[in-house]
Amino acid sequence: MKDEIPNLKDFDQRLRDEAHEEPTLEVPQGEPTSKTQIIAIYGKGGIGKSFTLANLSHMMAEMGKRVLLIGCDPKSDTTSLLFGGKACPTIIETSAKKKLSGEEVAIGDVCFKRGGVFAMELGGPEVGRGCGGRGIIHGFELLEKLGFHDWDFDYVLLDFLGDVVCGGFGLPIARDMAQKVILVGSNDLQSLYVANNVCSAVEYFRKLGGNVGVAGLVINKDDGTGEAQAFAEAVNIPVLAAIPQDDDLRKKSANYQIVGTNESQWGPMFEGLAEAVGVAPPVRPTPLDQDGLLGLFDAKDTGGDYQLVPATDVDMRGKNAKPKESLEVIYDDA
Repeated sequence: MKDEIPNLKDFDQRLRDEAHEEPTLEVPQGEPTSKTQIIAIYGKGGIGKSFTLANLSHMMAEMGKRVLLIGCDPKSDTTSLLFGGKACPTIIETSAKKKLSGEEVAIGDVCFKRGGVFAMELGGPEVGRGCGGRGIIHGFELLEKLGFHDWDFDYVLLDFLGDVVCGGFGLPIARDMAQKVILVGSNDLQSLYVANNVCSAVEYFRKLGGNVGVAGLVINKDDGTGEAQAFAEAVNIPVLAAIPQDDDLRKKSANYQIVGTNESQWGPMFEGLAEAVGVAPPVRPTPLDQDGLLGLFDAKDTGGDYQLVPATDVDMRGKNAKPKESLEVIYDDA
C-alpha cells in the first residue's frame, strides 16, 4: 500500500515552482489500485460538507467499514458535529506546540474516534499569519511521518474547502492523491459556481494525464427548485443523494446530533448515500462556462439577461474630464 500513495514531501517548493511555469505532463500515470478509497469532498464554505461527512462517515462505520475522516479546512469544523461540538486539537497546532517542547507528535495527540469513525483536523494558520494551502501541505507531510501509508482503512474522506483555488487545496486533484471527488452543493448560484470550478480543475488535470474523476453531487438543503439537479445533468455527473431542507435536520445539526445512524429516521437516506459513494465511478465532467451556469437559473433572479455597457474615458475622469484637442485637419470650403 505504501508505494501506491504519492509521496507528499517537498510539495511546498514544487508548488511554488509550478506557479512560475507552464503546466507539464508530469502527473502520475496509471489507475489507482489500492483497496482504500481516498475521496476528496469539495464544496462552498457553509454549504454543509461537515454535516454531510460526519453523518456519512458514521453510517459507513455502522455498515462495518473502517473510515478515516480528515478535515482539510482551516476553520477546523469537519469533526465538530461528530464529536458533539467539541473541537479536537489540530495537527498544525499540536505540531507547533510539540516542536517548542522538543517532543514528537503521536497519533493519539491528533486522531480521535467515535462510533467507529477515526477523525482528525489538519487545521491552519492564524488569521493573517500564514497560507492556508501551505498548512494543508504541511499537515499531509506530518501525516506521512505518522505512518499514513501503512494505515488500513476502507475509506479516507478528505473535507476540502472549495472556494479556495490555490495549489494546497487542489492537492488531491493535481497530484492524484484521491481516486475520486464528491461535490456538495445546493440550489443556489454560488455553491454551484464552486462545484463547477472543481469540475474545471478535474477536467484540466485529466487533460494532463491525471486519473481523478467526479463521483457525483450531493444536494444539501434541497428545496425542490431543481437547479442543482440541472447542473449535475449539464456537467454529466450523477446525483448521489438529495438531503431535504428540513427543520428537523437543521435543529439536529445545530445541536450536534448525529442523524447518519439506523437509530434515526434519516438513517436510510445516509445508508443509500454510503452505498452510492462506495460504488460510484470517477467520471470526467464537462464544466460549464459562466453563461451556461447562469442559464440554469431564471434571469430575473440572477441578472443573467444584463448586457454589458462599456465605460468611456470621460466616465472614468468624471469632473476632471476635459475636452481633448483634435488633430483632425478641417478644410475650409473652397
